[in-house]
Amino acid sequence: MNAVNFENEFKGKRVVVTGASGIIGGWIAKGFAEAGAELCLTDRTQEGLAEAAKRIGGNPLTITADLTDAKDIERFAADVASAWGAPDIVVNNAGIYPSGFLLDIGIEDWDRIMGVNLRAPFLISQLFAKQMIATGVKGAVVNISSGAAGKMRRTVVPYCISKTGLDRLTKGLALELAEYGIRVNAVEPGFIEGSNVSVLPSEHVASMHGAIPLGRPSEAEDIASAVLYLASGAAAYVTGATLAVDGGNSLGSLAVFQAKKSAL
Repeated sequence: MNAVNFENEFKGKRVVVTGASGIIGGWIAKGFAEAGAELCLTDRTQEGLAEAAKRIGGNPLTITADLTDAKDIERFAADVASAWGAPDIVVNNAGIYPSGFLLDIGIEDWDRIMGVNLRAPFLISQLFAKQMIATGVKGAVVNISSGAAGKMRRTVVPYCISKTGLDRLTKGLALELAEYGIRVNAVEPGFIEGSNVSVLPSEHVASMHGAIPLGRPSEAEDIASAVLYLASGAAAYVTGATLAVDGGNSLGSLAVFQAKKSAL
């Protein structure tokens, strides 16, 4: 995978990627690794991190963390500080996508969704921003959001709410961290075909493929390239932005009411 050709842009840069065992996290981490960055990967289990590190290559730092536990997030950030002093780039990628109608979702599920998808990016960004400020690092934070931030979806309303909150958090952090030279942006990846954490039924996958204007799901290069761009010097004047990388899926519906679909 050749995500981005930023010559020497990321050599020696220290990059934290959360949710690194997942599909998107793996794509992003691989992109940074190929660009010469030093990586710190985090996820829930050491087994998953070991597999991710093997796929990505090199010798990344791996730290397990339960992102629903504030104390564990603090311990994770302290471990990074001990190893590096501060990261240069933080990618808040970890997220969960459980399905259920609002009338059926329990408070534990609600708290878990908000904990992983919204509270964890807040805490992680706060802790690492403080490290950057203390060490003089003019760094970058990239949050992985979703088109669900702007459009409600039945059975995943808490997820949509968490991503709407993440978009606002992105802008708020960008506003308050600008004076320290720390930029904060977000990427909205397009549709991918589920993961071990969020399994999608085959009929849903098929219907989604047919609704994407560019006619295909997201691929590794699409997402990694966008994240690397926002973390790079090429985006030095970009902060508080959300970049949709979704094949046009967030533009609107492809559905038509007449049989004739060709131009008039």
